[in-house]
This record gives sequence, structure tokens and C-alpha cells, in this order.
Amino acid sequence: MKENGVGKSQDKSMSEALHNLLQTSGIWRASSIDHGVKLGIPSAYPELDRQLPGGGWPRDGVTELLHDHQGLGELRLITPALAQLSREQTRWITWVAPPYIPYAPALAAQNIDLSSLLMVTPGNGKDALWAIEKALLSHSCSAVLAWPGTIRNKDIRRLQVAAREGNCWSILFRPTQAARQASPAELRIQLEPSPVLSDRSSIQVCILKRRGGWGSDPFSVSLKDSLSRTTPSFPEFIVPGAEKKSDRRPDNDRFISDDSRSVSDDSPADERRLISVNRRLGF
Repeated sequence: MKENGVGKSQDKSMSEALHNLLQTSGIWRASSIDHGVKLGIPSAYPELDRQLPGGGWPRDGVTELLHDHQGLGELRLITPALAQLSREQTRWITWVAPPYIPYAPALAAQNIDLSSLLMVTPGNGKDALWAIEKALLSHSCSAVLAWPGTIRNKDIRRLQVAAREGNCWSILFRPTQAARQASPAELRIQLEPSPVLSDRSSIQVCILKRRGGWGSDPFSVSLKDSLSRTTPSFPEFIVPGAEKKSDRRPDNDRFISDDSRSVSDDSPADERRLISVNRRLGF
């Protein structure tokens, strides 16, 4: 009887010791991807938050978004989190080497405080990496979005350390082919256009790597807008009888120039004004 009592006491002690070890050492437990992970930034997409450790985007460390088609929704996926950071913190949201000029009205429509945005346009890849690392280490940035082009694993590892030290979320936009290579980034997500066309925009997401768990199968995330709606064919816009109307060109057509007409310096200021339409990055 005594031996059984001693055995039970030892089992209880071992169980308590194992429990304490799991709670304090950060050992991965396959049954919970949230174990040892601090609360994340909600993405505003429930189907995505359920797959992310901490229930949202990481508040520090490196996140890789891998995609080949710019404007498929990669920014719409993170703008709710950026909006929260811009409203809750007084730190910068820094953009390093974006491929296009971000469209300010679209960002403002997503409730992002434009005064928190900082644009950096380095001259080459080496300068871009330097700017990313310095921004992450500065403690003055809540997030750093970067398009580094070709980047080595040792550089990503440096950025991972810098992001942790600066308590900053680093997002690297990289091509899909980078998925074939290992990466020190703690979160890697591959993005593809939704295979199903509908009036509601969506994007296909596949988590390749995350803390505390395996990758995921591809799943769809609804972007809660209609920007991907199929444009009707032009014949649908023809008003019956419109072809019988006068071919007279409207007065405001003088503002439209084509290859057969040039605008001289003597033309009105409105005609000489160059209206440049920047591609809306990610929208």
C-alpha cells in the first residue's frame, strides 16, 4: 500500500513539473497554435484570424506575403490592422520601396490616419534593406511595409531580430517563387486570386508557416467589397435610339487630347494640365 501511495505521489509531482515546464518554456504543443503567443492585431476577417496565432497579425516579427499579381487584395488584407495601429499608436507606418505610389483616398477610406504614413524611396536594394532595418530598430514605427526584391535568408533573419527588438510588425511582399525556399520569417502566407468569380471580392490564402503550428490548406477570405465585380459588356450600356442623335462633340471634349492633336503653350491652363492617374496599389 505504501508503495502505491509513493507511486501516486511521484506521478503527481512529475505531472506538476511537466505542466510548469510547458507553461514557462514556450515548448510547442501541437494541440494549440496560440500557446506562448501574445495577442495579435485583429485582421477584421474572422476566417483568417482563426488561422493566425494569437488570433490576428503579429505585433512584431517578420510576415511574408507571397504573391505574383499586384492589386489582388494584398493590401486590403492588412489595411484594417494598419488602421487600428494608426489610430491607437503615435508611431509611423513606414512604406519602403513600394512599386507604385499608394492611393491616399483609398487608404483614408479604410480609416488609416494618413498623417502616420512615411514613404521611403531608396535608390537600390542595399539601401532598401538598410532603411528597413533602421526603421524596425527605431522604436518609432508600428509597422514597416517593404518590397525588397531579392533578399537573402540572413537578411531576413536580421530583420526578424530588428522587428522583435523594435516591437514592430514587418511585412515583406515577395514573389510566389520564394515559397520554394526556406525563410526565417515567423509567418509566411501565399496569396492567389480567388478561383471563383462573384460580386463579392475574395482572395485565396494559404499559410505556409506560422508559430506553434503547421501550415494550412488554402482557404478563401472575403474582402467585404465589390471591387472584383465583373464589368458588364459595353453593348449593355447602349441606349436605344442613341445612335440617331447628333454626332456633335460636346464642348468639354476640347479637354481631351489624342495623338493627332498637341497642346501648345498658348492653350488654356486646363488643357496644359497633365492629369496623372497612379495605379491604386493593392486596391
